Amino acid sequence: MKASAPGQFTTTDERTDFFIERDGERFAGTHLIIDLVGASRLDDLEHIETALRRCVEVSKATLLHIHLHHFTPNGGVSGVAVLSESHISIHTWPEANYAALDVFMCGIAEPQNSIAVLQEAFTPSDIRVDEHRRGRGMV
Repeated sequence: MKASAPGQFTTTDERTDFFIERDGERFAGTHLIIDLVGASRLDDLEHIETALRRCVEVSKATLLHIHLHHFTPNGGVSGVAVLSESHISIHTWPEANYAALDVFMCGIAEPQNSIAVLQEAFTPSDIRVDEHRRGRGMV
């Protein structure tokens, strides 16, 4: 098989990793830490699953499995969408109208696209997003 420069390949068979090269940096993946403040529908399992599926779709990721758990008596939800590209996790506190999400994706996925989906799905009064490039300088 012909060797390719990092980040350059002609077929998926030649690609040996899913590292990202952007802005002169090579890193394992983009990890978004997202806080939804003043959010709604945080105890609705079906709605949360639909939102996670939509996040995967718009981020151009590959869904492997979703697992959600509904807590009682407060109705909070914890769960994860396991992706070929990594994961999206969610933890909700409906009594505080707050949700914490991790959106971590490698490869050509576009995790930032999930932000608009979360805005539409949960109508928070505020969204706080921190971005971290995982593995920067190590891969």
